[in-house]
Amino acid sequence: MIRLALLSLFFAAAVTIYDFKVPGLDGSQIDLSAYKGKKILIVNTASKCGYTPQYKDLEELYEKHKDKLVILGFPANNFKQQEPGTNQEIKEFCTKNYGVSFPMAEKVSVKGEDIHPLFKYLTEEAAKLGMEDPIKWNFTKFLIDEKGKLVTVFPSKVSPTSEEVAKYLN
Repeated sequence: MIRLALLSLFFAAAVTIYDFKVPGLDGSQIDLSAYKGKKILIVNTASKCGYTPQYKDLEELYEKHKDKLVILGFPANNFKQQEPGTNQEIKEFCTKNYGVSFPMAEKVSVKGEDIHPLFKYLTEEAAKLGMEDPIKWNFTKFLIDEKGKLVTVFPSKVSPTSEEVAKYLN
């Protein structure tokens, strides 16, 4: 209980995207400050969603732009329990089916009372841009610029390899 309270205090004090550190699917720690100077595309993912094939497009985008873009996947089970697996099962699924090599965090909640602090922060930043309640489904994409500022949010239906996304990367 004390650990949770301290964790809450830490995240409550976070003022930039670079203040966040999250556990990775592979057991490592993902420190977002390591990505200063790169664009970051943060995506809530799910293995049993109609948009799951976007993993392929996310991997393609990552491989094409990894010198200036990092993609961070965040498995979430918020929408119709479309991410029921364990962290290990998710990791195996992503690797085996889509060859995912971009960093993936442990499963989190991206909405509701148990929302992960990073997604609370992103939702608040989106509201400042006039985007209320930006996470409507799996594969919502938050684009952060090289200085850590939220640029835009792409809804699920927008493919990671679309011109709509590409115009921010060229």
